[in-house]
Amino acid sequence: MSPEQYAITQDDRWKTYFLYGYGFKAEQNCTRCPETTNIIEQIPGITTAFFSILSPHKHIPKHRGYYKGVIRCHLGLIIPQPFFKCRMRVGNDVAFWQEGKALIFDDCYQHEVWNDTDWIRVVLFFDVLRPLLFPLSVINQYLISFIANSSLVKNGLKNQHEWDKRLEKTFFKIL
Repeated sequence: MSPEQYAITQDDRWKTYFLYGYGFKAEQNCTRCPETTNIIEQIPGITTAFFSILSPHKHIPKHRGYYKGVIRCHLGLIIPQPFFKCRMRVGNDVAFWQEGKALIFDDCYQHEVWNDTDWIRVVLFFDVLRPLLFPLSVINQYLISFIANSSLVKNGLKNQHEWDKRLEKTFFKIL
């Protein structure tokens, strides 16, 4: 769990399976998910992509993103029923995931998530560059590059490598 994720939730009932993060590719994970990786690689301006796995009866408290240069998308993959018990509030609006449908939002607005069902919720979570006119688009690209080289992302990469090692020792050995 990253320090940023830990600041939002202190338990392990929200898991992530990273594919891409600010220009860095999780090669092993992408190899394990070739069809998803192929689709992701066709999305223009993608900065981050991972599976977000929310355990039953988990609430992610209100929080907001740090940078307005990206737009967030959640593609519903496994959405437990009844759908209205698995939801997200962004600002004053409440949204419900549907399998095969995307929710697009600005994560700089305060948002929170609930899974009040007995099953896991899985979405493909990804960020794309916010469409901006020149010269703001160039400035945004520069800032994204700066973020990619920040300790925030470098620590995330380190945590991802450690997670990959633990996953390899446990889960994939069982299979």
